[in-house]
Amino acid sequence: MDLGLTDRTYIVTGATRGLGRATASALVADGANVVLTGRTEEAATDAAKQLGPRAHGVGADNADPAAAQRLVDAARDRFGGLDGILISVGGPPPGSAASNTDEQWQAAFDSVFMGAVRMARTAAEALGEGGVIGFVLSGSVHEPIPGLTISNGLRPGLAGFAKSLSVELGPQGIRVLGVLPGRIATDRMQQLDELSGDAEGSRARNAATIPLRRYGTPEEFGRTAAFLLSPAASYVNGVMLPIDGGARHGF
Repeated sequence: MDLGLTDRTYIVTGATRGLGRATASALVADGANVVLTGRTEEAATDAAKQLGPRAHGVGADNADPAAAQRLVDAARDRFGGLDGILISVGGPPPGSAASNTDEQWQAAFDSVFMGAVRMARTAAEALGEGGVIGFVLSGSVHEPIPGLTISNGLRPGLAGFAKSLSVELGPQGIRVLGVLPGRIATDRMQQLDELSGDAEGSRARNAATIPLRRYGTPEEFGRTAAFLLSPAASYVNGVMLPIDGGARHGF
């Protein structure tokens, strides 16, 4: 199946590792150009080199108000335009309502929430018909995840913003959607399993609650995200799609 990605250009934030990296890799493999970001210029440049000439790395922090326009400008300067963006950031620190500090909440809001809103608004101004804006969110959009109170507070709000944006931009032919990763075997998920004091046991218990009885791989997530960003998914808009092996039991 031809996804129609050849020579299209995407921004993928937080793409030096994990879910963002897997998506950038899948896009490049199908012929797209990618501007990928990392917290440091060195990390972003190294990741881009590993993906080849269709990738360009830019050091950027989503919390930086100037980052969004810099990324759009980089896409235009390097590849001649912009066709879509996948907004992915590292997860907020774990904790509870009692243990998470005001500083942790503010830092997460600036990066995870306001940074994503700013990225989406800036990208929307640069996109034309056929453009797409994707948000990497979480299963906490539908149900709180124990021990991730900040994420539980911010992700549903972003899903609401994404849904609103899909209605506003739809008449321009621009799609907006969210992807909700479940338990994907990333470094972040390993860290969360280790918080239990028994990472192996935690993984086994969690896998037992998933109908497929295993964690997903970053590559599985990346291929799905690449499809949703591609012209092949041109009538998929305004949805929050779980990529979780069936862990979400509701419709």
